Amino acid sequence: MLDILAITGPIYITIALGFATTRLGLFSKSDMRVLGQFVINLALPALLFNALAQRPLGEILNGRYLLVYAVGSLLALGLGWLWARRVAGQDGTSSAYYAMGMSCPNSGFVGYPIALLTLGPVAGVLLGLNMMVENLLLIPLLLALAERGDGHGGAWHRALRQSLGNLLRNPMVLGLLAGLLVSLMGWQLPSPVARTVTLFSQASGALSLFVIGGALVGLQIQGMRRQVAQIAAGKLLLHPLAVVAVLWLFEAAGLMPLEPQLRMGLVLTAACPMLGIYPILAQKHGREGLAAAALLGATVASFVSISVLLWVFQQLPGWGR
Repeated sequence: MLDILAITGPIYITIALGFATTRLGLFSKSDMRVLGQFVINLALPALLFNALAQRPLGEILNGRYLLVYAVGSLLALGLGWLWARRVAGQDGTSSAYYAMGMSCPNSGFVGYPIALLTLGPVAGVLLGLNMMVENLLLIPLLLALAERGDGHGGAWHRALRQSLGNLLRNPMVLGLLAGLLVSLMGWQLPSPVARTVTLFSQASGALSLFVIGGALVGLQIQGMRRQVAQIAAGKLLLHPLAVVAVLWLFEAAGLMPLEPQLRMGLVLTAACPMLGIYPILAQKHGREGLAAAALLGATVASFVSISVLLWVFQQLPGWGR
């Protein structure tokens, strides 16, 4: 248990510090937005670039990992949408945001620091693979579902095109593509440039967790406990279970076994709370209150769920290092 707390403890202590210093007024919510922009626009792109540019292309583009993560996430997305629509009685747009909360993890701000402490240098490659699935498949699909559920007819086509078009302006996607290009061409960056990129990439871990903590200040759960519990359970339990189920099916069929580190990283990613911009994406359709409350509930609960998951990994042969 002490080994597990050595992994999860620093992560959630850093989140708690971000929350406490913002709550006490040492930083403001607007400061968190500025720091968050630094992480999204500079630190994480540098991290993605560094992780991919320094490895052979064949090691980076792991089709088995991408397929399992995509299928598992789509399974969680579909089950989350059906639960919201058929059981919880939500409309189409709310169901899309339920599904988003259950299937889109915070790979950059939470998943990467956990993977770094757990799995070491391979964490950067995992982040790049996760970003491909999330930015190219999950988020565009869910935004299109939200538009369709809002009764805007063909607007979902426009939302899907707009979401895909925005990818080329996303700094993290640009960092990912640049890293892939350097890996493909076999280039070596000049030493001053490489060290500068490394300096920025090293800022991503602690700062991203600190920003998550500060962003939680002021979020409320009152009056939405049932919905929050459903979305948080979907994210922290359903998503990793869906990924494990897909892993088991593929491996039972002898199709594509994954290396232990990749298997562990895959399930840890799925077990993370939802993406930090979840409330921002939900603003367009007026669901930001529920999204913010779900983000708070899932982030707090994930300390226990991820700690338990790491303990389970310790008990099972063939997982982790």
